[in-house]
Amino acid sequence: MIYIGIDDTDSLESRGTNKLAKSIAQQLAPRFVCRMIVRHQLLMDERVPFTSHNGSASIILEPRDRSALTDADLRTLFRELKSLMLADFIPGSDPGLCLTTEVSDAIVAWGRRCQQEIVTQAAARELAAQCGVMLEGLGGTEGGVIGALAAIGLTHTGNDGRLIRWGDQPDDLSGPTDVELLRQRDIEVREVAADTSPDSLLGAALTAEQSHSSALPGRVLTTGRVEVGKHARPNLRHGRAVLFVVRNISESADQAEWMSLRVK
Repeated sequence: MIYIGIDDTDSLESRGTNKLAKSIAQQLAPRFVCRMIVRHQLLMDERVPFTSHNGSASIILEPRDRSALTDADLRTLFRELKSLMLADFIPGSDPGLCLTTEVSDAIVAWGRRCQQEIVTQAAARELAAQCGVMLEGLGGTEGGVIGALAAIGLTHTGNDGRLIRWGDQPDDLSGPTDVELLRQRDIEVREVAADTSPDSLLGAALTAEQSHSSALPGRVLTTGRVEVGKHARPNLRHGRAVLFVVRNISESADQAEWMSLRVK
């Protein structure tokens, strides 16, 4: 698998990083299968410069050609990714790009650090060099190198973030949606208690990761309808797509008995 991380590629008035990630995957589609695109939440702190919610994105690709990728192939792909991002550079952004096929425990730990504490560009660059990971800033302050490196570590856990793309499934689900249709898209739907907070689900995911547990909160649903909102955005949990929902007690309950939770 090829892990790509991008961060800080937008401004308040421009298209977001998620849209850029989808565009990159589409342009590379003739040669690479996109396994997933994941949006990761990093530390929200007034000392950290970010556009809106300090999220970075990872893109997981698999070559259509099954022959082994050489270092030269990866360097060529990195240059191509740079060209795609620079061609869509947004003034005022500070983008970073990361690429690797090997994600070490140290990079996973870096991803978790970026969700909990202030870190530096220098530390990101030093770690990337130590681990043999391609990492580069592509404009502005180049602060995006921090989140780009974090993204590949977080997605490698299989247990972090919201799925922007899941395999070859189209991103066309919105509003009240049948649970069966979600299941057909390989999305597992789990009901959790009505008083469950998104933060508690994040905490449960981290605890499960640390204890190497595969247990997930809630019970699996097989029938009914879910109000998924503008876009269905399941979470990446234990390498699969999981949509957490609560009982719908609003006026729209006659259209959908469940409401999806927006877990970052």
